[in-house]
Amino acid sequence: MKINLLIFISSVKEQEKSISMMKTFESDIRPVRGDIIDDPGFDPGFHNGYEVVKVSINYASNECFVSLHPLSLEIQEIKIETYIGNLDAHGWCAVSKEELKSM
Repeated sequence: MKINLLIFISSVKEQEKSISMMKTFESDIRPVRGDIIDDPGFDPGFHNGYEVVKVSINYASNECFVSLHPLSLEIQEIKIETYIGNLDAHGWCAVSKEELKSM
């Protein structure tokens, strides 16, 4: 099954910047709400995994959309660009609101 992980990242400290990121892969394991997802793109000094908050399955396309708990960087010492760069280096890509609506 094609698994699409989605995370919303925001920072009020940095001019109220926000972005949605997605990573897609094939897996026979389907996450469920409450699972903790780990990924090499997550900064180990900041976070070691994100909780699954919503799972949507499209059996017709054999696809699963997994929403992870949103990340807010207000209280952290890491810049949003640094965090996004690390995710990008590990296979995550930015997704526009229009793309999310069409999924």
